[in-house]
Amino acid sequence: MYYLQNNEFVERHQVHVDLEDRGYQFGDGVYEVIRVYDQKPFYLAEHLTRLFRSASEIRINLSFSIEELTKRLHTLINKNNLIHGNLYLQVSRGIAPRNHAFPKEAKPVFIAYTIPSDRPIDTLEQGVKAITTQDIRWLRCDIKSLNLLGAVLAKQEAVDAGCSEAILIRDQVVTEGSSTNIFFVKEGKLITHPANQLILHGITREIVLEQAKKLQLPIVFEALSHSEIGHVDECFMTSTTMEVCPIIQIDEKPIGDGTPGSLTRQLQAAYIEEIARLALVSN
Repeated sequence: MYYLQNNEFVERHQVHVDLEDRGYQFGDGVYEVIRVYDQKPFYLAEHLTRLFRSASEIRINLSFSIEELTKRLHTLINKNNLIHGNLYLQVSRGIAPRNHAFPKEAKPVFIAYTIPSDRPIDTLEQGVKAITTQDIRWLRCDIKSLNLLGAVLAKQEAVDAGCSEAILIRDQVVTEGSSTNIFFVKEGKLITHPANQLILHGITREIVLEQAKKLQLPIVFEALSHSEIGHVDECFMTSTTMEVCPIIQIDEKPIGDGTPGSLTRQLQAAYIEEIARLALVSN
């Protein structure tokens, strides 16, 4: 398997991470995960635009353009013969003696690699269980930063409870999931948190919102209160790897009748159609 490290394609044994890399010591960097279907990266331009925005927000200046990176990532996919899976990209501020302040001498370190992975079809069909837990993350969740300890602790809490996701609660309202965006359906309306600094505005989230508009579904950008969760008709989560995944139980209580809802199914179907559409466009 080949990795893209800075501007070079190297094999795994050639990849080197310095002990004084600020990504390793401070989590000082940003990342992206991009889904690949049939060797085609899905919504690549949107993911790379967000990567550059995240880097800019923490004052990392990238030395390459989106166009240059696009070409390298396509080469990486082809070199690794990735059919279905994920692209992982990471940028750290660079290597320098440990000091909290930005080091003038550090140059950003970039790495990308591929992860073969099939679509989670059984999970998408059956749905998953979730818990709620406090959102203890920092206040710039709109930046896709390497600082993920709050999300990691929440995800582990869900796993310990036999669930797939933790729905995060801040000031008594739902923000998002530990690694997903969260949607609710109530009385035919789609409800999701506004795209502000308290959530990551997911690429999959945006695709689903566009599909919902095409289906003429009412959308409410509102932070649902924790106490209202038990009164919604449907719930689902979205992410690059989980696509549009039904949540059928929260805190051991069924959502609706405890099965994936009809509106969730409509949006799942629309998402699959979008995957197929872009595959045809690319051919």
